[in-house]
Amino acid sequence: MQYSELKQKSIKELEKMLAEYRAELFSLRFKNATRQLDQVHKIDLVKKDIARTLTAINEINRMTSQQQANPTKETKKAAKKTSKGEVK
Repeated sequence: MQYSELKQKSIKELEKMLAEYRAELFSLRFKNATRQLDQVHKIDLVKKDIARTLTAINEINRMTSQQQANPTKETKKAAKKTSKGEVK
């Protein structure tokens, strides 16, 4: 799945996909260890899918935390007005 498609999904959907990818990776590794896996490159593809999903989750989390940490312009203006009017 493309990264641009992942960014549009919710965190719950991404976490569900991540769990599916990890289960698939476990299955592929098990098959590889028992010499039942013919297409070994699938392990690398699933690892990359996991990395893309984790990157999308972290980016969404970072964006939400930045929005909570940064006050809006209106609250900044209100804070400046009150600090200028105070007498020390």
